[in-house]
Amino acid sequence: METTTTETKIEKNDEGVLQKTFYLKNLLVNIRDYDNGPMKKAPEPHAHSYEQISYVAKGQLFVTIGNKKRYLRKGDVFYIPANTPHFIQTLSAHVRIVDSYSPVPEDLFIKKGGTKEK
Repeated sequence: METTTTETKIEKNDEGVLQKTFYLKNLLVNIRDYDNGPMKKAPEPHAHSYEQISYVAKGQLFVTIGNKKRYLRKGDVFYIPANTPHFIQTLSAHVRIVDSYSPVPEDLFIKKGGTKEK
C-alpha cells in the first residue's frame, strides 16, 4: 500500500504562530510553533466540528477544554471532543504542539485540482 502526504501550507499568523499543515484522506496534522510566549492573557475559546488530539513537543502551557484547565508540558497529550470550546495559553517562550484532526476538517479547505488548500 502506498501512502503519500502533501504539505498544504506553511504560514505565520499575527500572533507569532508558525503552522505547518499535512494531510491524508482521513487525517490532518498541524505542527504549530508558538514563539509568542509566555502569553500574558488567554485567547478567546473556539470550537470546531471535528475531534482533535494534540502532543506537546516543546514547552509548557495551560489548556482549557470546556470548563477544565490543565497544566501541560513536553511529552503530554490532550484530547478535544468535537464541538467543545477550548484554548491554550503558553507559559514558556517557545511551545510546539502537534495537532491531529479527524475527520479531515473540510471547512478549512477548498479542493482544487485534487489538492486541498486553505
